[in-house]
Amino acid sequence: MEDEKIIGLFNERSEEAVKQLRSKYGALVKGVIKRMLADKSDAEECENDTYMAVWQVIPPQKPSNLRAFLLRIARNQALKKYHFITAEKRCKDVTVSLEEIGELVSDEQHVYSDNELSDLINGFLSTLTEETRRIFILRYWYFHSAREIADSCGITVSKTETVLCRTRKKLKKYLEERGVRR
Repeated sequence: MEDEKIIGLFNERSEEAVKQLRSKYGALVKGVIKRMLADKSDAEECENDTYMAVWQVIPPQKPSNLRAFLLRIARNQALKKYHFITAEKRCKDVTVSLEEIGELVSDEQHVYSDNELSDLINGFLSTLTEETRRIFILRYWYFHSAREIADSCGITVSKTETVLCRTRKKLKKYLEERGVRR
């Protein structure tokens, strides 16, 4: 079913909307969530929370890209669940990934909205080559390890780590040029 029709079902408050959304994008949602949550029951709960969150925001919101909208909600739900579960213990890949990039956008002088950060990151991503952008997104959006990225992209782990390091430096410079970091 087309995304517009699914959104229409949500606007009509039809329960069929969630069924169609799950049918079309369920595997992607599960993939994003399972990257961050190892426990099957936590992942299932988070998946259900994702569909509930979509139900609550459509309407009034009308996403222009339903897939991206849904995956962002799934990722945010998984992060919330992850932070709740790991208050004492830490999952190495996710924690390291968030720490690597988190310090680049922290600014004690200003709290940035999701839209501001999204615009900045999207602007930065548009300056990268396709391969570098893919590596960056696999690491910092999907939380893949350097080994998984290397295997996926057909490159060495060393090259993956080098590209990530250089890209973080470019991001830092990009943000500084726009007054985000001082």
